[in-house]
Amino acid sequence: MSDMRRREFITLLAGAAAAWPLAARAQQGERMRRVGILMPYRKEDAEIDVRVRAFRQELGKLGWTDGANVQFDERWPADDMDRVRSEAASLIASSPDAIIATGGRVIPVLTQLTRSIPIVVPGSGDPLGVGWVTSLARPGGNVTGFSLFEVSVLGKTLALLKQIAPSIIRVGIVYNPDNPNSPVYRRTFEDAAGPLGIEPIAIPIHGFADIEHAVANLAGRLGAGVFVPPDVTVLALRDEVVALLARRRLPAIYSDPSFIRAGGLACYGPDRIDLFRRSAGYVDRILRGENAGDLPFQQPTKYEFILNLKTAKALDLDLSPTLLALADEVIE
Repeated sequence: MSDMRRREFITLLAGAAAAWPLAARAQQGERMRRVGILMPYRKEDAEIDVRVRAFRQELGKLGWTDGANVQFDERWPADDMDRVRSEAASLIASSPDAIIATGGRVIPVLTQLTRSIPIVVPGSGDPLGVGWVTSLARPGGNVTGFSLFEVSVLGKTLALLKQIAPSIIRVGIVYNPDNPNSPVYRRTFEDAAGPLGIEPIAIPIHGFADIEHAVANLAGRLGAGVFVPPDVTVLALRDEVVALLARRRLPAIYSDPSFIRAGGLACYGPDRIDLFRRSAGYVDRILRGENAGDLPFQQPTKYEFILNLKTAKALDLDLSPTLLALADEVIE
């Protein structure tokens, strides 16, 4: 064999050896994994889209490349329970390897359809209290994820509103009664109100017309304020809600930072984008063989207190240096 032919043969052999592991892996079939994403918001909702993209990017960092070894099936039914049920049924029928979903009214729809497909929740109110899990340490079923807060944090949120607007003597809590977390929110809120000298006022709503009517009544009363716990319905209406409360000159505190970016006064709660990123870690572990029921439902270790100075000034609120020093972020 000539030197040239020998070199060609060695090059071919080396190339084949390098390619063999890839071919072997393909033959062994690194199966394409499928991840369902069910968000009860409009696809055009930029805030929620950022969170979903953070989840997908984090999953990419963990080795799951879209179109290579994982496919995403995104569903955006908005806050329409008929569409949620339809999309959930369609998603389950496609047999994904895992689902990431959010919404107190959405998770029960999924769990009624499947007890085997793993569901990761990037932000839940009270998973133990509403019966999604048997314990936080070992959920036991097919649902796991991350809580939005330890429930007593709602009391601290109300106390912060009282510090922001000391003249407040009554506060309305806005919630959708169909959300299974709402009874816990309301009970905790009412327990915290008394020691703060606040009259708690329940404001159950199903849409913006309900909010508008309730806020009009509340604004006519002396020393009124508003508290908005986590809820899909109110979050989807955040621009309208923030504008309404500004017109009615009612100080409000929220549990989701997107309200502050919409012009809201204050927020106390966890970093929502971080919860979506951490959820990618759980989906990664599930795709690599772990059971959702063995992954603990984690609670936040850090909360963010955000203040909007421009909104405070518009409401003639004089925020003390002490209060400003408490804030993790102050929006000018």
